[in-house]
Amino acid sequence: MFTEKQQEQILDLMRDCGRLMLTAHGMSTVDAEVHFKPGAGNFVTDYDLAVQTKLIEGLSVIVPGARFFAEEKENSPALLKDAYCFIIDPIDGTTNFMHDMKASVISVALFYDERPVFGAVYDPYGGELFHAVAGKGAWCNGQPIRVSDRPMEEALVEFGSSPYDRQVLAKRSFAIAAALFDKCVDIRRSGSAALDLCFIAAGRAEIFFEARLSPWDYAAGLIIVNEAGGKLTTFSGEPVSLSAPSEVLCTSAALYQAVKCEIEAVLRQ
Repeated sequence: MFTEKQQEQILDLMRDCGRLMLTAHGMSTVDAEVHFKPGAGNFVTDYDLAVQTKLIEGLSVIVPGARFFAEEKENSPALLKDAYCFIIDPIDGTTNFMHDMKASVISVALFYDERPVFGAVYDPYGGELFHAVAGKGAWCNGQPIRVSDRPMEEALVEFGSSPYDRQVLAKRSFAIAAALFDKCVDIRRSGSAALDLCFIAAGRAEIFFEARLSPWDYAAGLIIVNEAGGKLTTFSGEPVSLSAPSEVLCTSAALYQAVKCEIEAVLRQ
C-alpha cells in the first residue's frame, strides 16, 4: 500500500533534485555537458542523467522493489505489469534548460499494474510543486487545484510544436493551433509538456495538445489533470499509452468534445 509518508518522501526527493537542477548556469555555453540523441532537436545533458540517477536511487528506497520506466534508460512495456512502476522524466524541457530559460520541470508518476497511484511535477524555478493521489484530488504547494470553467472564446491554448518532425507533425500542429486560435483567446508554447498539463489542472489554461509525446512527458500530468477534473486522451479519444508515444489532447471536461471536433476537422483536411 502506498502511504502518505511515502508521498511526502517523494516530494522531498523531488525538491532535492530541483536544487541540483538550479546549480546549472549558462548551459548554452557548456557544450561538453550536452549530448545528442536520435532525432532532430533531441538532447540530453549531464544534469538529466544526474537527476535521473538521484531519483531512481531515492525512489528505490522509498518504494522497495519498484521498477522504473524513465527517459534516459532502456525500457520495456513489461516493466509496467504486476508491480509498482515509476515513470520518470528527470528534466522535461531539456531544450529550455540548455538555453537557461528556467521553464523546465521534474516529472514523477507511480502506477501499479498500469493503474494510477501518484503523480508529481516540480518546477524548481517557480517553486511550484504539483501533485495528485489517485481518488484523492490534486494540489499545488498544498492548495487544492481544479480545471477552469472558462468557455471556448475565453480559453487559452497551449501546444507542442513537434520540432523533431517538421514535415508532418509540426505542420499538422500549427494547422491545429491556427484553427483553435480562431476560436479561443490566445496561444502559448512553453516547451515543457509536463508544465503545460499542470497549468491545465490549475485552471491557468484550458487546452493543451501535442502530436506526439512519450509516456514520461505526460504520465504525472495525466494523474494530476484527471484528479483536477480534466480529461487527457489521444486526439481520437482513446486512452494514452503508458509504454509508447501518443498524441495528447488535454482540456477541461466542458471543452473536451468541442476541441476534439476542431482537431478532427483539421486532420480530415
